[in-house]
Amino acid sequence: MGENLRIVLEIDEKENENGNTTLDDDRLFLKKFHGYSKICIQCHDNPDADALASGYALYRYFESCKKQAEFIYTGHNQITKPNLVMMVKELGIPVKYVKELPECDILITADCQYGAGNVTKFEAKAVAMIDHHQCGIIQNENYYIRSSLGSCSTVVWDLLRAAGFDIDADINLSTALYYGLYSDTNQFEEIYHPLDKDMRDSLNINEPLLFRLMNTNLSLKELDIASTALTKQVYCKENKFSVIEASQCDPNILGIISDFVIQVEEVNTCVAFNPNPGGYKLSARSCIKEVKANELAEYLCEGIGNGGGHLAKAGGFIADNLFNKKYNNMSMKDYLIKKINKYHNDFEVIYAKTYNIDMQELSKYQKKDVVIGVAAASDFIKEGTPVLVRTLEGDVNLKVEEGLYFMIGIEGEVYPIRKEKFDRTYKYIDGTPDMIMEYAPTVRDNICGNVYQLMEYMKTCVATGKSMVYAKELETNIKVFTSWDETKYYCGMKGDFLVVREDDPHDIYVVRRDIFFKTYKEVF
Repeated sequence: MGENLRIVLEIDEKENENGNTTLDDDRLFLKKFHGYSKICIQCHDNPDADALASGYALYRYFESCKKQAEFIYTGHNQITKPNLVMMVKELGIPVKYVKELPECDILITADCQYGAGNVTKFEAKAVAMIDHHQCGIIQNENYYIRSSLGSCSTVVWDLLRAAGFDIDADINLSTALYYGLYSDTNQFEEIYHPLDKDMRDSLNINEPLLFRLMNTNLSLKELDIASTALTKQVYCKENKFSVIEASQCDPNILGIISDFVIQVEEVNTCVAFNPNPGGYKLSARSCIKEVKANELAEYLCEGIGNGGGHLAKAGGFIADNLFNKKYNNMSMKDYLIKKINKYHNDFEVIYAKTYNIDMQELSKYQKKDVVIGVAAASDFIKEGTPVLVRTLEGDVNLKVEEGLYFMIGIEGEVYPIRKEKFDRTYKYIDGTPDMIMEYAPTVRDNICGNVYQLMEYMKTCVATGKSMVYAKELETNIKVFTSWDETKYYCGMKGDFLVVREDDPHDIYVVRRDIFFKTYKEVF
């Protein structure tokens, strides 16, 4: 029946010429700095909750390593926002406002990039950086940037876990990290990376304090910003969307604005935006299944920033320098209107359950004998249980039924399959799949909250070659609502492949171009 996949991490530690440890595993980044005695952590000027939380977490880690650690910020203004003042006081965050860099062996910037416009540059003996924004500088071995994550708090949380630091032992630290992610993802409405979701779901928090922090976030000035923005919204009748421009404000205010506009009967999608240090913040909403808000945000930010979130609510950031280089002299409002219209007009929608595909347009393919994985849902969860399957591509909600299997592809992509279809198409083998994945998929029991690592229950299999598919390269972008999930679509871009099983003309799906050529071969 094959064997469960075991992933073994081998760490190769070496001493560099400065006596510091270098490691092959990037997530053990923090151990590189164990050779320094005095460590200063700096967050960006005018710090927000995420900057305070991630800097605090680094401070606590290096303090536990018996280092002399300091946590600082500078700039024209000290912290005055009510929720941040409360956060610092109630969680005991030892952040200091300074005009000069304290004596230290190394300066580590958190939630910002050394030399960037939102952080005062201090000359230091050595510099390191931990951030989650788009990289605007040339990186080196002391820079750790994960721009796909929603907060720097998540970046540091993952690094602390890899270093063996017990985060749950300090409820103040856990609460700070939770609030950092909450604030930087517009109250979790713009959270999309599975690691962000994992941190959110696992932290032990002070709920009464968190509730107080959440309800001290809006000032009268910000209320005025929101009301002014609503009077200037632009509505596009053809594709039923609105674009709303606001003055610079906390990202949560953009969420309030877009939440209000999406409730208008004639509006199916909307995007609120405002200027922020280094670029523009976006907040996207959708109330129709044919448009995923997270995909719309990604589309708007592609190549000039980053975006993502939920199906209905999402957000993003567009970098000034990248936008101006690509769209010189265009206003952000005009760009968004043009781009959103293009998004609505550029996709064909296919409902697989009722779609009659023209087989004459397709070529015949057979699955290669690529070694992949499969897990039977009933092996670890009772039938009838509602579950959430979490993958890098997003979350999928299913109910465990008899004969439900999870197929796991070469890059960790997951899709459901029935036992009878699996038996016709695949066979179990011994060995271990050769998989390269950024995130190992999980399954969450939606009743009791237990989380199962899918890889732990995975067995190895390979296609038998008996089942064929028909496919064609996409000449336009499409959205496919599969027969097994009529509420969520899978997006295929020009150059990807539309695939239909030979034995089921309504089992229609999209395969990314690079994965298609790795897993299918044409039959002549």
